[in-house]
This record gives sequence, C-alpha cells and structure tokens, in this order.
Amino acid sequence: MIDTRGAQMFPTLTPDEMERLRRFGTLEHFAAGTAMVQVGETGHGLYVLLSGAVEISQNDRGVRTPIVTHLAGGFMGELAQLSGRASLVDAYALRDSQVIAIPPERLRDVLVAEATLGERIMRALILRRMGLIEVGAGGPVIVGRAGSGDVLRLSNFLGRNGHPHTTLDPAVDSCAATLIERFQVTEEQLPIVLCPDGKLLRNPTEAALGRCIGLVRPIDPDTVFDVVVVGAGPAGLATAVYAGSEGLSTVVLDCRAFGGQAGASARIENYLGFPTGISGMALMGRAFNQAQKFGVEMAIPDECVSLGEDGTSLAVRLAEGEMVRARTIVIATGARYRRLPVRDVEAYEGSSIHYWASPQEARLCGGESIALVGGGNSAGQAVAYLAEHAAKVTLVARRPLAETMSSYLIDRIAGLANVEVVTGAEISALEGEGGMLHAVQIRDRRTGAESRREARQLFLFIGADPNTDWLASAGLDMDERGFVRTGSSCTDVRLPLETCRRGVFAVGDVRAGSVKRVAAAVGDGALAVSSIHAYLAQLDRPRVIVEQVVQRA
Repeated sequence: MIDTRGAQMFPTLTPDEMERLRRFGTLEHFAAGTAMVQVGETGHGLYVLLSGAVEISQNDRGVRTPIVTHLAGGFMGELAQLSGRASLVDAYALRDSQVIAIPPERLRDVLVAEATLGERIMRALILRRMGLIEVGAGGPVIVGRAGSGDVLRLSNFLGRNGHPHTTLDPAVDSCAATLIERFQVTEEQLPIVLCPDGKLLRNPTEAALGRCIGLVRPIDPDTVFDVVVVGAGPAGLATAVYAGSEGLSTVVLDCRAFGGQAGASARIENYLGFPTGISGMALMGRAFNQAQKFGVEMAIPDECVSLGEDGTSLAVRLAEGEMVRARTIVIATGARYRRLPVRDVEAYEGSSIHYWASPQEARLCGGESIALVGGGNSAGQAVAYLAEHAAKVTLVARRPLAETMSSYLIDRIAGLANVEVVTGAEISALEGEGGMLHAVQIRDRRTGAESRREARQLFLFIGADPNTDWLASAGLDMDERGFVRTGSSCTDVRLPLETCRRGVFAVGDVRAGSVKRVAAAVGDGALAVSSIHAYLAQLDRPRVIVEQVVQRA
C-alpha cells in the first residue's frame, strides 16, 4: 500500500495547517534516540512533527523493521490513536524532535472542527491501519495447525475487528514449532496466541484475546451514558453515528465484532449510493470509524447478559461482571444464524461449516467443491463470490429462487458455469471425519430421493432467529417468534421504536416487523435517535420545572 497510496498515507502538512493544529495540542520535545511510542502503550493520540525526524517501525518478535520516517510536516498515528487504544508500532526519535501532541479526545475535535484537514488526516489513519493489516504488523501471532477450526475462529475474530495479526503453522514454520516446544504446549492447548506485550494465551476465547490486545477497556461504573447501544451491526452503528454526531454520550457493546451479518457479506449491491457495490466489511468499517470520529466509545468484544436498572438509571450487566449505566438503551442485537438440523453438524462447525463468506473462508475453497444452503440475497451474494474461488458450488434451496432472491442475483448465478442449483431440496446428512467434511447428502423434498455431492466446505444461509435470550428477565413484550415489539404494537402509547419499557428502544433485525435489509436497519438507527431526543426531553422536563420553581422561590 505504501507503494500505491503512499502520498495519502503519509501526507506532508503545510506550515499553515500545522499552525491551525496548535490549538488542539501541546508542544513536546524528544531527544535523539528516545522511544516516543512503543507497541502496547495507550493514549498517545496524534503527534504532528514540527522539526526533527522520527522512525516508525514494526516489532516482529523482537526484530525492528522500519516502516516510514516522518520529517517536519508529517504526523504519527493510525486508527488506534483515534480512541486511545494500544499502539501497534514503535516510534523512535532519530534526531532531536519537537511535536504537537494531540490527545485522542482533541484529535476527534480536529476531525470535526477542521473538515478539509480532518478528512486528509482521517484518510491517512484508515490507510495506515489497512497497511498494517496487510503485513500483520503490531498484532498478535496465532500459532496452530492449518485448517484448525479454532485458528479460523480467532483469525476471523481479528479480521472482523480490523486488527492486524499473523498466523503460523508449526508444521511448516520453524519459529512456530520452537514456540510450542519452548512453552511446552500440548496438542489440546493449540492454537496459542502470542500477544504484543509478550503474554501467551492457550486456545483463548475471543473475549480473552480482545482484552489481551487492548480492544476492550474497563467501563467506568459511575458514568451514566445518554445512550447504550447493544449490538454493532448496521442498525447499532447507525444509531451510534447519529447519537454521537448530535452530542449524546454513547457506548456500543457487542460480543464479537462490528458489522453483524452485513459485515460478513462479500458484496452489497443494492445499498443506495454504491452503484458498483461494496463489501459488507468495507461499509461497516466506515461506519465503525465514523462513530469513533464522533466520540462514541466502543466496547468490543463485551457480552451483555441482562438488562435492568441500577438506582435511577437503566443498566446492562456484562459477562465480565461490569455494569453499564444509561439514560436510554438501544437493542440492536439482530439475529443469530440457524443451524442445520442434521446429525454431527457441531463436529464440522468452524473447520468445514461456515455462516458467512469472507476472504478467510474463500481461501479454504480454492480449487475445492463446496455446497451452500439458502435462497435469500445473502446466499446469492455468497454464491457469486465463492464461485470465483471454488472449483464447483452446489446451491441447495428449499424453494424456487425466484420466490426469495432478487432477480439480478438469479441472473448472475445462471451465468456461472461452475454453479449447480438444486431447488426443492434440503441437506439430509453429512459425510466426513476428523472435523473435515467430504460430502453432503441431498434429499428431494417432494419425492424423498437422495443424491450425493462432494463438498469440502459447507456454507449455511438458512435464516436466523432473534438474538434475545439475554433479555429473558427484562420484561419486554415480544411476538410469537421472539422479536421485540415496539411503538404502536405495544399495549401502551410509545415513541417510534420504543419498547414497552420506557427508555428502551429496539432497532434492526431484532425488532418485530422490521425489513431485513441493511438500508432499513440504518433508517431504524436514525429514527431511534430522533425518538431518544424526544424521550430525554420528557425525562428532563420535570427537573427543569423543579429548577424554575426553586429559582422563583
């Protein structure tokens, strides 16, 4: 990326632009040879170089590899500095240097107050993160067997969160084999993860890995946020962007990654404003960064286990035991993927059975025969994407595609020579061993006839159920399928998208009667913030009246 987009990644600011940035920071001096920033350190923000020279390098298991040298007019930082997260690179002063140090909260002010300059800085921060992801710089090292479901799980987690990482297979990498021998790691403890701070994790959960690399920080139990958004899919991120841009203190919680189901889509072609389409990850990544630009706090991964009250505030309790307090709560937890109702499906999940089609899964399909189950647009987009990598794709759908899929996708699939469409059918059995799939059995739903197709990977797009188990004790009104009722469908008068519980709103796929489209979810987010303003105005009115009475007295 440095070769192709270096000028955008590392722009040189003019003297006038540097002067305008002075009001956002303070002057600091660093002597030659000083370590200005080191991997894992937090809270540095942006450094604008007024004089001197600073080398930025990646720390690859103790070996420093230079990335770029900043001179006067350059600035240090990437997306981690926007929210005060841990640095992914080292920075050393090559000569005596003077900088404008802009802390994270003031950096966000720069992006809003200095629109044109802020755009250049924001683009550079994003491109620098993309460059780090490209080479895996500054991130954890995953050591495990190729094809392991847990290796794929952790790689997917980091990839979906836009975090650089490296994966090593001990069967072919001597350094990986040495690590396993040095730390006496058994086969059952693989994969291991070596975090940038030197800590070693043995087959960790996503939450444990997220905390080790600094994705998640403790939440202040005394803070009462204006808005807590539970779920970082399109609806949740839209709510966060609109709330943050309108000055509401906002935090977003999600148990896995930003983007939701949309973030796993290979290409979204029917979203307004993108005539050539855009990948779900790219669209959701922009929304994620946009929310942070407006000061939204991101707590990912952090799992919510219940919704209730804490004194006069609404509250969400987290799996780690923390409590997040708020004046309003927005439920945007979407839906969870349905599992195939056949024997032994659990044995193949992670290694051969997948619920989304990202580049990570596409690499597993190279030159292989695969199968995909589903008849909606998500299934169609996945088929078109995976067909570019797999030798053959068998698409299995219960109904004719014309009943459930957009015509442009049907036409595209019809033109793919390596795709076989089997309708009026379902998967009846799986064949394989050791967690690796070999073939699937397909049953005709009308005649009961069975047929066999070779399939090394199986992708499931068979719908989803509302992700509302954590709301069992919240006292919300739900429909017969478990989706949350809002607005006029509640028994009492409520604001648009407000649930039967005052101050609690539901948006996106988790909401009863919602349209399952990305654009509709984004619209829900905008409407929810409008209702939140109305609710907060009602909430504050009694306090204002009391204050006026006191003043008159």
